[in-house]
Amino acid sequence: MSERVKEVAKEEFEQAKVLAAGAVRSQAYLYPLKGIAYFFTHRALWRPLANKLIPTLSLGLGVTVFMFAVTYVPQAAVLTIFNGPLAIVTTILLVLSEASTVFNILSKNFLIDDALIDTFDGTLLARDQAALVSRERAMKSGGDYMARLGKITRKPFERFSPKAIIRYLMYLPLNMIPVVGTVLFVILQGRKFGPTAHARYFQLKQMNKHQKEEFIESRKAAYTSFGVPAVLLELVPIAGIFFSFTNTVGAALWAADIEQKTAPGETTAPSLRSQAEAASREESRKEL
Repeated sequence: MSERVKEVAKEEFEQAKVLAAGAVRSQAYLYPLKGIAYFFTHRALWRPLANKLIPTLSLGLGVTVFMFAVTYVPQAAVLTIFNGPLAIVTTILLVLSEASTVFNILSKNFLIDDALIDTFDGTLLARDQAALVSRERAMKSGGDYMARLGKITRKPFERFSPKAIIRYLMYLPLNMIPVVGTVLFVILQGRKFGPTAHARYFQLKQMNKHQKEEFIESRKAAYTSFGVPAVLLELVPIAGIFFSFTNTVGAALWAADIEQKTAPGETTAPSLRSQAEAASREESRKEL
């Protein structure tokens, strides 16, 4: 049994090393920071945030204050049993994570969903990806890249499903493990955050469920490395709303880079090329 445990542990360690190496090579962890820099230097991208700033800040402040007032003391008492003096820090991180989750559920479903889509699409236009954006929304002539955005055809951002909330609650006990548990919690949250940040990109690429799953699986390490710093930024009280927009800009910059690195005639959807090749072979067979 001990040998089996060692073997499994070794396999898990090797897999973690491969994923970590892939994450470093991808440099996807830089995009949340690139998003901040790009957002600051492109004032036109400020408009969607400015239009929603006051109600969203009020919501963020209210949620954060409420969560600390109601949940900090009981959770700190429990975590003190497991974490000792570190409970002060781990409880703060836990409450911030909970407040961030509640805030994201409310804001992204009821306040800023359209604003985030506009920010993503506007960033793509600024990076010369008009052909991609025009697949899922009307385009206007004249003005800057934000002024050219017309009516949205479909909204890609998924509402929080019961499964996502249950998964989040399952991860919460990890915070009882000093330091390591909190790190694992953030990593697990980041792993889900990465693909979610590209929901609009998948829609613009018109990927079906299978194609999207293949695309995400082939970039699993990169999406996790993007998601971890993005999650940490959005955990910042109140300022998390600002980072929601900069993370969206970062995700759009990454999508634009993927498009620009794709050779002419190729596609970023893994299975589309194989489908095209199969169709070509079938056509050739019919001609014969």
